[in-house]
Amino acid sequence: MTNPPLGLYIHIPWCVQKCPYCDFNSHGQKGQIPEQQYVHHLLDDLSQEAMLVGDRTVDTVFFGGGTPSLLSADAVHTLLRGVAARVNLSAQAEITLEANPGTVEAARFEGYQQAGINRISVGVQSFQADKLAGLGRIHDPLQATQAIQLAHRIGLTSFNLDLMHGLPGQSLADALSDIDQAIALSPPHLSWYQLTIEPNTQFASRPPRLPEDEILWDIQEQGHQRLVAAGYRQYEISGYSQPGHQCSHNLNYWRFGDYLGIGCGAHGKVTHVDKGLIERRVKVKHPKGYMDLTRPYLDQHWHVGADELPFEFFMNRLRLVEACPKQDYQAFTGQTLDAQTRAKIEQAIHKGLLDDQTDHWQVTSLGRRYLNTLLETLV
Repeated sequence: MTNPPLGLYIHIPWCVQKCPYCDFNSHGQKGQIPEQQYVHHLLDDLSQEAMLVGDRTVDTVFFGGGTPSLLSADAVHTLLRGVAARVNLSAQAEITLEANPGTVEAARFEGYQQAGINRISVGVQSFQADKLAGLGRIHDPLQATQAIQLAHRIGLTSFNLDLMHGLPGQSLADALSDIDQAIALSPPHLSWYQLTIEPNTQFASRPPRLPEDEILWDIQEQGHQRLVAAGYRQYEISGYSQPGHQCSHNLNYWRFGDYLGIGCGAHGKVTHVDKGLIERRVKVKHPKGYMDLTRPYLDQHWHVGADELPFEFFMNRLRLVEACPKQDYQAFTGQTLDAQTRAKIEQAIHKGLLDDQTDHWQVTSLGRRYLNTLLETLV
């Protein structure tokens, strides 16, 4: 077993309002968020987490949420200085912050860049006002366009445009119009994913009418064709990028890398090479509990069982279009393939979902289309 690359995830739990489709750990906040208090707790949390990884290099930092762009540029600057003081942060680290394209957040882009952010992920979701309203989004199409234009203008190393499809009442023409408008703005990276109804959301309790499966297939196939024709390359299930602009932080997740997680409900994965173990860690979920000085930040932690490691590895690794080197399995899990796992891989190969080469496995085009079937085969 060897140490994989290491990232850092920072969770900002507040939003102006909770979107009806969102199952992330986010909390609507009216008025000013307690950013100074929360930044203090984040850095205290990181001080404890840093002891788990010693001098290992942190290659990526990702501010997720919630709405991280509710933080001031000063708060982000304080956080990043604190991060650099507590862990071995690479001088070339990719540092991403998720942002809503509302006017207030967009005006902060330059401040975030000066604070050390070199990549922004803009949550556009759609360029159509009625679809945005149906999703509970608080920005309008013009603000979305202006936010992307600003990201170009300030010269970020890279940035991402988040776009959803399969929206309530969405036609094929609606979805392709969104794709065309996104392509016209030329983001270096585009996350294009299908809306799903998740438990414990407003949409789950009051389900909207979503497009039929036939329309969804047409959206996915024709949207993919337009993205490829425009020079984007799909590198994971919902990730498309221009050459050289893949999201390194997300790649580390899918390659079964390690990551520290700080903040409300943040998850982490840490490899303990000396013990031959992989540890999962989860922080206290609610802001009040997380910032309660009488309790620890860590809510749960456990070692991934040997019987769970094969599925955990493949569940992540097979999301990627790139081949999966066979040596990575043993290097990052500490295991060799047992007879049961080999039999499941052979079954996936027989179904045409996976291709077996001397030194790697490759998900086939059929396997990418039916990824859930492939993963179920490997369970």
